[in-house]
Amino acid sequence: MSTHSLFASLPNLISLGRLILVPVIVALIAQMSWDWAFALFLVAGLSDAIDGWLAKRFNLSTELGAYLDPIADKALLVSIYVSLAVVGVLPAAIAILVVSRDLMIVSAGLVSWVMDKPVAIRPLLVSKLNTLAQIAFATLVLLAKAAGWETAPWLSYALYVVATLTLASALAYLVQWLRHMELY
Repeated sequence: MSTHSLFASLPNLISLGRLILVPVIVALIAQMSWDWAFALFLVAGLSDAIDGWLAKRFNLSTELGAYLDPIADKALLVSIYVSLAVVGVLPAAIAILVVSRDLMIVSAGLVSWVMDKPVAIRPLLVSKLNTLAQIAFATLVLLAKAAGWETAPWLSYALYVVATLTLASALAYLVQWLRHMELY
């Protein structure tokens, strides 16, 4: 592989690396190795910013990257919530809500595609706020566990914010899809 083609593939390789980090972070959470789980979660987050910047700055966007980047992002975020719920750090309800929202969106997209009415999924403002809240919350929980901080004072309030935004985002996408499918 030439240096040029390696550089051209760099954003995709970084996204792939982030995807590979997911089971490692999950295993670290399962072992309650909070320092490493937090550190690798930060690395994964930074890799998302770096691959996006490289793709835009050097015009290295590819069709593969358009699929690989969001898959890596969702795999990471969903896995963090499920893992934190499995080890008892978060209530199962929030993990179920986060996973269900994403499954609903993917399922609606697949149904639209199968029915030959593909829907373009555009990020809505509430969805962007939801993603920001989910990432910030996961980061704070992992940081608190790594630093040995008490989460009781703020965890409940933050959970309500994340749950509310996740529900609002799911409903907004559902309404958008129902309109697209001419059911609403």
